[in-house]
Amino acid sequence: MNQEDSLGSVEPVAGVKVVPEQSQASSKAVSVVIPAYNEEAHVGGQIAAVDKILRQTGWTFEILVVDDGSSDGTGTAAAKEGVRVIQHRQNRGYGAALKTGVSEAAYPWILITDADGTYPPEAIPEILARSVDCEMVIGVRDGEKTSVPLVRRPAKWFLGCLASYLAGQKLPDLNSGLRLMRKELIAAYKPLLPEGFSFTTTITVAAACNRHDVNHVSIDYHARLGQSKIRPRHAYDFLLLILRTMVFFDPLKVFMPLGAILALAGVAKLIYDLTLSNLSESAVLGLLGALVIWSMGLLADLNVRLLKDRAQS
Repeated sequence: MNQEDSLGSVEPVAGVKVVPEQSQASSKAVSVVIPAYNEEAHVGGQIAAVDKILRQTGWTFEILVVDDGSSDGTGTAAAKEGVRVIQHRQNRGYGAALKTGVSEAAYPWILITDADGTYPPEAIPEILARSVDCEMVIGVRDGEKTSVPLVRRPAKWFLGCLASYLAGQKLPDLNSGLRLMRKELIAAYKPLLPEGFSFTTTITVAAACNRHDVNHVSIDYHARLGQSKIRPRHAYDFLLLILRTMVFFDPLKVFMPLGAILALAGVAKLIYDLTLSNLSESAVLGLLGALVIWSMGLLADLNVRLLKDRAQS
């Protein structure tokens, strides 16, 4: 199946709800996409666990493993479980692996999970059950048995708060890797979805900004098997991604506060300068900087509104 054909059939839009065809909306058929990179020791057990659970749900399903350029025997181990294995010649990233899996998926629902044993397959039936009349179901990692490294919690909390503010609603788990999505939803935002770990963050923020119907299910989160692929620099990448996505959907929430900070600084400096009967360049620059940033925000907001009107016409 050609990736461009399967993921490019829906034009990327801002502010337009994805409406699936009735036959797909009522279909209980799901493609499970498992990206894997150097997970030879664990991918087989994860596939077997997911397969066992899905056989109890009554859903039609397939399992696709995307071996993202592993240097070990990940692809061979996955193939032994009788599932379809798609291999990248080189490591391209988590998001790229998901995109490849989605492009090859046969069914209208896409369920993603990891190969490292962190996400419990036992949560899948409830996630599938919550799919009625929605476009995405996210497994929120706040269950009783949740193991999130302490070093990641401050960045995770900050990014979650920032994204929730910018999206205008609480986002309980920004980048959970266990979730169910309509294939049309993924296709609608294909140009925005990165090839790295920020794939899930992007589609979460995009869905929230455009008010797609999203459900949440509380799940456990286990300590990973093997070595984590997450690095400290990924927190910086997530931050930039959130801001970039919000500028695309609601730029005023980014530009207006930034301009206000400069304006307040400029006014404060101006008042101080007046007490000394001396107007400084810093006060003028602060006020002019605020005007420039606000102007950029208004122009960006105008572009977003024009894009929405064009998509809806």
